[in-house]
Amino acid sequence: MGILKNCAVALGALAIGATANAEPLKVGMITTLSGGGAGLGLDVRDGFMLAVKQAGSDMEVVIEDDQRKPDVAVQLADKMIQSEKVDVLTGIIWSNLAMAVVPSAVAQDKFYLSPNAGPSALAGKGCHKNYFNVAWQNDNLHEAAGAAANEAGYKSSFILAPNYPAGKDALTGYKRFFEGDVTDELYTKLGQTDYAAEIAQIRASGAENVYFFLPGGMGISFLKQYADSGVDIPVIGPAFSFDQGILQAVGPAALGVTNTSQWSKDIDNEANAAFVASFQEEYGRLPSLYASQGFDTANLLISAADKADVADQDAFRAALKEADFASVRGDFAFGPNHHPIQDIYVREVVQEGDVFTNKIIGVGLSDHADAYAAECKM
Repeated sequence: MGILKNCAVALGALAIGATANAEPLKVGMITTLSGGGAGLGLDVRDGFMLAVKQAGSDMEVVIEDDQRKPDVAVQLADKMIQSEKVDVLTGIIWSNLAMAVVPSAVAQDKFYLSPNAGPSALAGKGCHKNYFNVAWQNDNLHEAAGAAANEAGYKSSFILAPNYPAGKDALTGYKRFFEGDVTDELYTKLGQTDYAAEIAQIRASGAENVYFFLPGGMGISFLKQYADSGVDIPVIGPAFSFDQGILQAVGPAALGVTNTSQWSKDIDNEANAAFVASFQEEYGRLPSLYASQGFDTANLLISAADKADVADQDAFRAALKEADFASVRGDFAFGPNHHPIQDIYVREVVQEGDVFTNKIIGVGLSDHADAYAAECKM
């Protein structure tokens, strides 16, 4: 039922507004469409393309699979910039790939809009006027989880994440807000699927709760093995480990688990309700966090293109900074380092009929900005 079957698509319609006589915006999307983590990239792609279709935009989108490999992502970015002549790059899921691609892309006067990865190195001293993150700064959801652990009364945590930039940002963010003791801080192999040794350490730790960041298939493996282990220490996680696609694979083992997210399908605003319904109609499944971020990224780009020609970089950058679009998250604004200022919710995993999903049970952090903006000198 998807609206995109191959690596490139152009959706035609009359341009409107201030850019009616400008060349159509050309976007290069490099994302993960195969192998481990492919579901995340597929959702970003599908959310993005749904917004383009709904807007009737003449934006041209060239889409390639990075295979979750930094060297492949760099080669694709070079091809898109030098041969395809794209105006904007987007799509990367993984922070190690973002670190390989983004600095070079913006140094070549291209805009990069991140629909997911938000490494701290690009939020602080490594910020750039042409880099915008439309999702979060990596630490943010983990900071809210630390606050939620305090609210739950936990005094000690066992924390673990993969050994790559987003994993390090994750545990840094959790520790920034968690007021209790960390009994163990463990970094696992990126892409790991066997967590028997880690679960044995958790069992012996004496911690009151477990906090883990294991996106994609890593989270599925950990949660299933943890449930089978009989360890009864409660877990908290960010949305990445309890997102819509993951929950269907994990099943009942995730019920009741608390997690944090800046988006949820039950956020009560008109844009979100329309997005959830239209995504289900288009693709036959509930949207994920990643789909919502792809959708918002496309709508941000469309809103900027309606106001300014990308050839006038100063005007286009100003139009992006305005964020004049109806975000599915509700209130949305960019901070001085072009990272979001937004609410981060606390959710609980529930079952609705045959579907495992999340419902909002509170607000973890309100109008939350990242910790690195003060280091950004644009």
